[in-house]
Amino acid sequence: MLRAIIIIIFACFVVCAAAAAAELPVVRINGSINPVVADFAVDEIQRANEALAPALLIEMDTPGGLDSAMRRIIQATLSSRIPVIVYVAPAGARAASAGALITLAADFAAMAPGTNIGAATPVSIGLGGGMDETMKHKVVNDAVAYARSIAEQRGRNIDWAERIVREGASTAASEALGLKVIDVLADSRADLLKQLDGRRYLRDGKELRLVLGGAEPVVRDMSWSRRILNAVSDPTIAYLLLMLGIIGIFFEISQPGVILPGVIGTLAILLALFAFQALPVNYVGVLLILLGLVLFILEIKVVSYGMLSVGGIVSLTLGSLMLIDSPDPVMRISLSVIIATVMSCTGFILFCLWFVARSQGRHVVSGQEGMIGERGRAITAVHKEGRVFVHGEYWDAYADEPVEEGAEIEVVVVGEQMRLKVRTSASGGVR
Repeated sequence: MLRAIIIIIFACFVVCAAAAAAELPVVRINGSINPVVADFAVDEIQRANEALAPALLIEMDTPGGLDSAMRRIIQATLSSRIPVIVYVAPAGARAASAGALITLAADFAAMAPGTNIGAATPVSIGLGGGMDETMKHKVVNDAVAYARSIAEQRGRNIDWAERIVREGASTAASEALGLKVIDVLADSRADLLKQLDGRRYLRDGKELRLVLGGAEPVVRDMSWSRRILNAVSDPTIAYLLLMLGIIGIFFEISQPGVILPGVIGTLAILLALFAFQALPVNYVGVLLILLGLVLFILEIKVVSYGMLSVGGIVSLTLGSLMLIDSPDPVMRISLSVIIATVMSCTGFILFCLWFVARSQGRHVVSGQEGMIGERGRAITAVHKEGRVFVHGEYWDAYADEPVEEGAEIEVVVVGEQMRLKVRTSASGGVR
């Protein structure tokens, strides 16, 4: 009896393990390749290896991205014990730049009809803009060697791998299949899995068989925190966060004690700085934007007749134009977005400056200073002493020149022991 129970338990364990292994993890990359996407893809590859999944499927539609993030994904793909499948889909998608090399690194590369792959020429990233010819030659040669080594390891077209780096060549799906760049041309995920089932792949020099029969695709989604970080890594979103942060900080400095704008501004700037590590940022542009903020703040303290504000607008505009340094349109900020954002931000800041200037020039209406200039009526004759009625209250008062009883008076100053120094009012009634 005990032996039968043990056999049943063992059988259940085997069935559960087989069911778990029959799950095919699916990772979707839809957008630029950045550190957040790289973390997600690498984690899922490791997770699939630990679960002994039959394979991992990456469905990709990307314009490219950061070189360091691409290399992390490729390293995880090449070191994976289970086969990694890259499928460029749906129709109309592309695997450009970094996406092309990730596709080359896959055990099985596939594309949907109407997609394209290629254009992997490296672009300059970082402070100062472009590269000189010597540095450019080194970077291109390094990228060529990397692409060729990946293609050679996976048995793909080495010459094509070099052309997409040196010449920026891009190839349609049907042509890529003929050039032995990809392994399969599939209309859908189901068609892809059907075509790949039973194909052979190499691990440690051994030929293994890919078993996908009965495998159930399970899409792995990013966590909410990663989705947020991935969203802010978009160049336009990062730029808007930076400008929002500047507005928040400016409002907090111009109106101390509000707190909320300062908190929001600080969070926005920190998120923007996180996004900048995944973007080709020209930090001279960042400094110009910060200089614009400083000039606007100085406008509050220094009488410049608007010259500081003009300098702030110019600095903000130039900094925005220089912020993202990349020839790739995908990595740049739209000019219309820059114009609209700069106009909105400067309009808001100038509006705040107008209110600050207005409040600074306004007559004081509270405290001792608020009494100066108030008008009232002399209750008694006032000279060395007397009584007056001002602002709905009775006050002790004195005057340099005698004031007749019942005369309209004006407060000159609030003296010691709250005695008002007054004089006969030249015009107007009681306020």
